[in-house]
Amino acid sequence: MRVVLLAMLGSCLVQPVQAAESWLQRLTQAEHQSFQGTFIYERNGSFSTHAVWHKGGDETISERLLQLDGPAQEVLRVDGRPQCMTDALAGQAVEAQWPARELNAAQLQQHYDLRVLGSSRVAGRSATVLALIPRDRHRYAFELHLDDETALPLKSLLINEKGQLLERFQFISLASFENEDALQPSAACKPVSFDKSPDGLSQSWQAGWVPPGFELTQALERTSPLSAEPVAYLLYGDGLARFSIFLEPLRGAAAEDARSQFGPTAVVSRRMSTAEGDVMVTVVGEIPLGTAERVALSMQGGDTKSAQ
Repeated sequence: MRVVLLAMLGSCLVQPVQAAESWLQRLTQAEHQSFQGTFIYERNGSFSTHAVWHKGGDETISERLLQLDGPAQEVLRVDGRPQCMTDALAGQAVEAQWPARELNAAQLQQHYDLRVLGSSRVAGRSATVLALIPRDRHRYAFELHLDDETALPLKSLLINEKGQLLERFQFISLASFENEDALQPSAACKPVSFDKSPDGLSQSWQAGWVPPGFELTQALERTSPLSAEPVAYLLYGDGLARFSIFLEPLRGAAAEDARSQFGPTAVVSRRMSTAEGDVMVTVVGEIPLGTAERVALSMQGGDTKSAQ
């Protein structure tokens, strides 16, 4: 698989791995800069346009995202955690870009081949193309076009094992951050709260199997905006890819097992029985569907079994 992907990503231009590590280190520090811009997002052949205002710093990083076409979706994050969302986003379990990725070159090299493929031009700016090719079938390849001046990702492509594009993120304009008031959310942005709960669902359940390199990064709980039930989130990542496991008591509600793929995002739901009642286990993330299914099937809690 790596040979095929390298060929499709332009392996004839590959530079030494040390160059890739250097760019990865620069990317790690890029979010501490301040900027604003407009980008397009593509998945499943559909496009949307978004504005972003990002204020970096050594202590606190604030970022506001606003969708410019279609529904007026908005999210404000501080240090990677959502502070408020519009209703359409608040109904979702976890906003797509949270938690923020903390890239580590040494860790990533255990599960990805790092390569600098060459140069490109995005949003009128010169960029260097960095590829991360997975070493196994449990994650996707990334192609990052990093701004030569700031190392910010001007374009990001997520590519499957067949070389097919799953997701595109691409700036069409990028400028210096200018207006502090632009970080103020609108009235439609509703507060979001997450609680770390040592005694809740997140502590009584665990995944019996996760792909090599994926580690539990956070265990949180939040009241569902749909059912008012506590929903636990187990967040896993390998330093680049990530997925979440959601656990929600059903309290007699009708629910069936399901599996689907939306661009890069796999969604697998599995109803499980426990001594305290049925729980819906849902795995959501930017991992292959077969991998998400294996994680869901491995879930273990007190006296659990698959509900028939």
